[in-house]
Amino acid sequence: MDLTPEILLHGYSIGIFPMAEHRDDPEIFWVDPRRRGVMPLDGFHMSRSLARAMRRSTWRVAINADFDGTVEACADRAETWINAEIRSLYNALHNLGHAHSFEIHEGRELVGGVYGVTLGTAFFGESMFSRRTNASKMALGACVDHLRRCGFTLFDTQFLTDHLASLGGIEVSRAAYHKMLERALNGKASFTTLPPATLQEVVQRSTQTS
Repeated sequence: MDLTPEILLHGYSIGIFPMAEHRDDPEIFWVDPRRRGVMPLDGFHMSRSLARAMRRSTWRVAINADFDGTVEACADRAETWINAEIRSLYNALHNLGHAHSFEIHEGRELVGGVYGVTLGTAFFGESMFSRRTNASKMALGACVDHLRRCGFTLFDTQFLTDHLASLGGIEVSRAAYHKMLERALNGKASFTTLPPATLQEVVQRSTQTS
């Protein structure tokens, strides 16, 4: 059965997500991890050095200014699970208002970002990239701040990497994740209801709540 945007959304709603073995593999399979990565929306760890870099940064934060460019940048690595069909499907979800990119720009250049899928008050983070030092960390921290301000309750990172753990990510059981997902799907939130905050505003809020 061919994947459609509707099937993809249904997969997210029941706790699974698609992957390919690599960019040139046409086969797509569903993943349902026994242990799930989650980024607590009140638990992002902003180091002093990252906060200092964000205060001094002249980079611009944007939402959906270059969704396809963000997905392309996430796939532009030696090993990636994003094949041509997956990229096409996420662009279709973006056109339907269910996939979004949170981006960092240096002038006109896209230098960092994260993209994901939204359902209810859940944000399913798919991938992130960085073309400058700290760009992906800034994108992730600003995205967490944005999700919290927009009323989201769940940031699913799928897996927990050492990098995500260093930024506050945690791991939960499949059963615990499904309970979190059920609650999130019963709520409503919009990724575009508010404009993104500046990096300086994100740091200010972070220091006020820490």
